[in-house]
Amino acid sequence: MVQTPQNVPLLDVNRDNRPHREEFIEALTEVVDSGRFLFGPEVSALEEEIAKYSQADHAIGCASGSDALLLALMALGIGPGDEVIVPSFTFFASVSCVTRLGATPIFADIRPDTFNLDTDHLEQLITDRTRAIIPVHLFGQCAEIDRICQIAASRDIPVIEDAAQAIGAAYHSRPAGSWGLIGCFSFYPTKNLGGMGDGGMMTSGDAEMADRLRLFAGHGMRPRYYHQVVGINSRLDTFQAAVLRVKMRHLDDAVQRRSAIAGRYMEWMEDQQLVGEDQITLPYIDPNAFHVWNQFSIRVGGGQRDAMRAHLAEQGVGSEIYYPVPMHQQECFAFLGVDGSDLPETERAAAEILNLPIFPGLTQEEQLRVVECVASFYQKSARLAA
Repeated sequence: MVQTPQNVPLLDVNRDNRPHREEFIEALTEVVDSGRFLFGPEVSALEEEIAKYSQADHAIGCASGSDALLLALMALGIGPGDEVIVPSFTFFASVSCVTRLGATPIFADIRPDTFNLDTDHLEQLITDRTRAIIPVHLFGQCAEIDRICQIAASRDIPVIEDAAQAIGAAYHSRPAGSWGLIGCFSFYPTKNLGGMGDGGMMTSGDAEMADRLRLFAGHGMRPRYYHQVVGINSRLDTFQAAVLRVKMRHLDDAVQRRSAIAGRYMEWMEDQQLVGEDQITLPYIDPNAFHVWNQFSIRVGGGQRDAMRAHLAEQGVGSEIYYPVPMHQQECFAFLGVDGSDLPETERAAAEILNLPIFPGLTQEEQLRVVECVASFYQKSARLAA
């Protein structure tokens, strides 16, 4: 009997959640019985746990990672006439928070190895209108946050860390979210610490800033019905906090599993001789960084990325492109008039990057099939060229 090849999903949230099902039910039942669906004790407990985990003095829950970024800029008073430096190679929320407030995003290029902000380019972009810098810790690996903070501090510019994909990541053993004035995290279900809906968190070592963030997240209201500033309604609900507290207990184990998967990919692709200029470039690990592998991102050379993805799809192997269109090329940001001439690595990454399956429950058999399908793409290409 011929065995049908196994399909491999890009991710499987249900598979990762299933072992903790009874813990989730117990935690959610307690919330239901308490009736405290907002501002329940689970929220403040999670804030304390995230602050400790991130080595930050304060943590403030909010409705999403996108809101975390927006609230950070609001608390800093960013508005029309201000510039905020941010990578173009990132998710939309890193940039939309800037334009929502009438400020201007100034796009920085990325390093070709880590896909994170290029600090040399950063220095060239700073002007007397620069009011904040938003480095993105992309795919679970910190940007060169020590140098970024040094550059910013020398010019008295606040740093907002977009750590949406990087909870638990570190640079020089110091966690993401503890370097800048504000750290922003996302609990979207596909994140390493993912909830069962939207949720976010902000961290800060500055008590006054933490208080402003909390104020802006609650309609700017203090005391009740007295509004000091024009804030927004951005709350982390108690159900999400309860789920996230369960998952916090298993986060380190999940990161270890992701790291093991990444290590096997590296080893097996090298063994299959898939690494090369016209083939695959494996992820680069900054020796100063602790990578938590929210994504496993390869470059596919020779202009073959889209063909590779189509081949994997035909074989039942999931993949994704993060990100196919850089922010400076998005239709909604056309009014900025950015031509991309000083963003060559950003545009090259968008044309070459491919993200392969990586999640804690991914089996070695599934991984081996991914690698075999990648190898079969090059075998097929060689036959066609012969």
